Amino acid sequence: MKTPINNEVRKPTKTISGITPVAVMLPPKKCKHGNCIYCPSMNVPQSYTPKSPVVLRAKSLDYDSYKQVVSRIKAFEVMNHPTDKIELIIMGGTFLEYPEKFQYEFIKGLYDGLNGKISKNLSEAKKINENSKHRCVALCIETRPDVCCEFIERMREFGCTRVELGVQLIDDKVYKLVKRGHSVKEVILATKCLRNAGFKIGYHLMPGLPGSNLKKDLELFKKIFSDENFKPDQIKIYPCQVLPNSELENLYWEGKYKPYTPKEIQKLLVDMLKIVPRYCRVMRIMREIPLEYLIAGSKDIGIRKDVEEDLRKNNVKLKEIRYREIGFNKSAGNLDTNLKLKKSEYKASSGKEYFLEIVNKKDILFGLLRLRIFNKKAMIRELHVYGKSLKIGEGAKEKGQQHTGLGKWLMDSAEKLAKKEKCKEIKVISGVGVREYYRKLGYVLEEGKGNGEYMRKEI
Repeated sequence: MKTPINNEVRKPTKTISGITPVAVMLPPKKCKHGNCIYCPSMNVPQSYTPKSPVVLRAKSLDYDSYKQVVSRIKAFEVMNHPTDKIELIIMGGTFLEYPEKFQYEFIKGLYDGLNGKISKNLSEAKKINENSKHRCVALCIETRPDVCCEFIERMREFGCTRVELGVQLIDDKVYKLVKRGHSVKEVILATKCLRNAGFKIGYHLMPGLPGSNLKKDLELFKKIFSDENFKPDQIKIYPCQVLPNSELENLYWEGKYKPYTPKEIQKLLVDMLKIVPRYCRVMRIMREIPLEYLIAGSKDIGIRKDVEEDLRKNNVKLKEIRYREIGFNKSAGNLDTNLKLKKSEYKASSGKEYFLEIVNKKDILFGLLRLRIFNKKAMIRELHVYGKSLKIGEGAKEKGQQHTGLGKWLMDSAEKLAKKEKCKEIKVISGVGVREYYRKLGYVLEEGKGNGEYMRKEI
């Protein structure tokens, strides 16, 4: 990589949403249930290939969590990105199936990497990170729906704020065909457990699986957002691809499976994106699979960019979060910073969800908050102010970006709603590195085993 010139920021979209994402990879480990038929076996982390960029980086560092974090932070600093607000993302398999001791050591290594020093234990590492130069504002764990609910307390001890579930397609017949090893029932239960515990929930979805078709994929996608048992906060869409050393490869060569064509995928993606509600963010479309490992399926990694450019040219307005973020709309001429608070309400997992947004007249998104109300309890599941990431303590240069009071505006609004719902207190699922921010707003940390380490405030 060439060294940036004159404070040039390389790959600016990396931090355009207000945080710096640091992905770390787990060492290879087979899933306990066996292999899904689309998953390759290549002696690398589950579902990845030996030459996937994140695998190459992790393998060169012996999959050491500390070293991976330090390496990624250095890379972002070289590219002139801020590294104060870090979102840690654990990739490469079902983390909660690894040995318990390994889990604690791996998580501790993440915080030690951010802190730049080795701590005595995880508790000390988290405490240091509250005021560290590189603070963990969010921590994401990927897992299976059937390996989730029994680990809620442990994930909170880790400082986890977001969980991504491998959902693929909500159909039991398809699950059986692809040897997924769980049912839709586990998806529903995991979604409810996570939501009640305050986590932000992501689904990995895979259209084009054996046993499905274009019509079925779209119908089930609609169900994900119409049925209150689901309604994720974010999704990743990975159209099914045929990879080597997978059972699906054999079916493909035998003529028993045919992936969607590029045109079919593009049409399906357009139809799906039009359905996504305003409270959901489409995090990613397409897996970054090196072409030498792709036997069949779409090769267009940049399909999302092409689809969105066509939609913008045709003045099609999508509701999903990423499409509306300020960072992805700054090139649209003079940006209106006359902002208003918009409130949406919907039912999910036997509770009520409030989705608060700060937007302008063109519906460009500047900040959001997710508030859950259930059993007279109020839980803030996410607070996020969008726009270019600024350093902690750095003054804002323009209206409507980080550090201009948008977060406090959203928090005050959430507290008023919780009062209206007759809740006596409000809790926030907070990244370790954001605790100081909530303390300034009058919140205190619930400490002690079993308390979940939420930030709490009486109202």
